[in-house]
Amino acid sequence: MAPSLADYKTDVWVDWCPGCGDFGILAAMYKALAELQLKPEKTVIVSGIGCSGKIPHFVRVNGVHAIHGRAIPFAMGIKLANPDLTVIVNGGDGDLLGIGAGHLVALGRRNLDITVILHDNRVYGLTKGQASPTLEKNLRPKALPKPNIQDSINPIALALASGFTFVARGYTMMLDHLKELLKAAISHRGAALIDVLQPCVTYNDIHTAEYYRERVYRIEDEGWDPVVRNPVERQEKMLEALKISMEDEVRIPIGIFYQDSTKDTLEDRIARRLPSYLINPPAVQKIEDDGRPILTWEIFRKIFAAHFVESEPSL
Repeated sequence: MAPSLADYKTDVWVDWCPGCGDFGILAAMYKALAELQLKPEKTVIVSGIGCSGKIPHFVRVNGVHAIHGRAIPFAMGIKLANPDLTVIVNGGDGDLLGIGAGHLVALGRRNLDITVILHDNRVYGLTKGQASPTLEKNLRPKALPKPNIQDSINPIALALASGFTFVARGYTMMLDHLKELLKAAISHRGAALIDVLQPCVTYNDIHTAEYYRERVYRIEDEGWDPVVRNPVERQEKMLEALKISMEDEVRIPIGIFYQDSTKDTLEDRIARRLPSYLINPPAVQKIEDDGRPILTWEIFRKIFAAHFVESEPSL
């Protein structure tokens, strides 16, 4: 029987602050999973630390609540071990662009088939409103004693430069639009990032729902075509997407900035080197026989010798 939207909900109380933008992300995710008919047993959600980190507790699929900044490498391990799984990362702007920024770049350059949902409220919500990497310099939300002293990161520009083949931005209060972005990102083969603008009603009194309502516009309504149809178009599309993402705060674009299905994924490259990878990945390989390990020391020595040295080494 096909899963319904209700089948993806758990009985765990959703305990975010009333009015938090995360409610919209969660609702859009329920809708996207149901419309894509993703099997819960074949779907994994990985999160880090922060308000967004609670997402795996609220969605009835396989879930991992990892440590701060390490959701992406944890998700990459899952996907590499079993490429048949749909793997989704949920993380905050502080988690993924602060301590976890190096892992975000690594995922992009590898183009592993994982979807990253960046909960972007420009503050560290769970730790009481400090400036996150996406808060502009000289702004002072109410939790800061003085204005932010650092420049901000543009998540779209970082994703494009890192090699993500699907790059988008959504707004949590435009639920159906965000749901369609999630469906497109999850369906895309390759590294996908959605920067989701998400008001923090408790600690960010600048980037409110009213602030975004006056500024957000959909780039598809203005004729932008994000699709790369051949490798020759890559640079031109990427540069134009970057230009759109650099618009000032008077107008904030949302939608799909860049989508390239012509570039191979890391799974494709591994499969070319190890032809059995996709049909016999590590997760399904037998590693023991009635409690006894299949890979003995002698077998390991022979494998090592055959692949890495001309003669068997003295270990």
